[in-house]
Amino acid sequence: MYPGGEMRFDIINPLSILLLCGIGVLFIYSAQFSHDDGGDWKKQIFWITMGLTVYTVIGSINYKIFLEYAHFIYMAGIVGLLLTNEHSPVSVEMMGARRWIDVGITTVQPTEGAKIGTLIMGASILARSEIGSVRDSLWALGKVAFVFLLPMLLIFLQPDLGSSLVFPPMVFALLYVSRLSEKFFLSAIAIFAIALVALGVDIYGYSQHLEKQRVAETAGETFSEEYRSLLPIRNYQRNRILTFVAPDVVDPSGTGASWNANQAKISAATGGATGKGLFNGTQAQLGYLPQAVAHNDFIFSVIAEETGFLGSAFVVGLFCLMVANGIRIAGLARDRFGMQLAVGVSVLFLVHFFINIGMTIGITPITGLPLPFLSYGGSFVLSCFILQGLVQSVYRYRKDFS
Repeated sequence: MYPGGEMRFDIINPLSILLLCGIGVLFIYSAQFSHDDGGDWKKQIFWITMGLTVYTVIGSINYKIFLEYAHFIYMAGIVGLLLTNEHSPVSVEMMGARRWIDVGITTVQPTEGAKIGTLIMGASILARSEIGSVRDSLWALGKVAFVFLLPMLLIFLQPDLGSSLVFPPMVFALLYVSRLSEKFFLSAIAIFAIALVALGVDIYGYSQHLEKQRVAETAGETFSEEYRSLLPIRNYQRNRILTFVAPDVVDPSGTGASWNANQAKISAATGGATGKGLFNGTQAQLGYLPQAVAHNDFIFSVIAEETGFLGSAFVVGLFCLMVANGIRIAGLARDRFGMQLAVGVSVLFLVHFFINIGMTIGITPITGLPLPFLSYGGSFVLSCFILQGLVQSVYRYRKDFS
């Protein structure tokens, strides 16, 4: 019981989570309905049950404890990322990437734990530091930069470009609520613009390379020249970007790199106002939307096709409610650490929502970021529950100054 006999418990986010989890299980089942090995919905129920337990525990702990142990939590996340290295005996390679480690009974993705640890560590540094002008805040900014850049680099090298991209919005949100000088953000925007131009030049050069390759193949000639660039991104990542900005260049027939994106857009576009009905979506049921991605990265496509605009709007509304409520809880927090935790979690979820749904409807490139509480996956589901548990803890203990 709390001071004054008041039991504080936020009900909005837990209700949103339960609704999203129920919808997720239903449409994971639907996505695999016509396939013989479609039992992932049962595993998802297990992970949700585990997640609810973890959520209850984290939400019951005073979040200020995480401030004291931030260094250990962060280092645990970094060690997990290092264990995905090809020289690690527990590293597991899937689909050309080393993002998982084998813990015996299952494989886990340390990236999710690293996100949590980095958020807690970054928030703890800013909560303990005096932030004002850029010059006065250089030491704190240097520490925050190191804390965020290290896991970003390790995740990028796996390679996992999509997951590494969630860190910049999160750190800028934390710095913004810390009331850092506007000059910093103007400088950051300028650097971002320069990086975007460099990426654009690189992608243009790669598109020209592909065009030369296509001309040579059409003429029956052998084209063995490799594309070389100073930017540390891989060709499959360039293909994903080109699929978004110039699909005809990378995949003129629409049956290669742009196939998933095209089928996802068809799913979303053909749902109409009320959808085709549960288990009646043609793209996932007939295999046009590949079985490997329909129940995780492209789960929203299945929802959009089978429930239409109304069902999609309901799901988006739940996400918006969750993020808005997280920002509200951040405003209620009485200390900087609690405020930054709630803001960081809300922005992290917002990035996942926007990018995942955006790639489904064709407004963002395909990055492989899953949709919280809807996409299939053990490590990701548990991390979502932990993050929302932190928000619940901030709400419950926001007036506890002991």
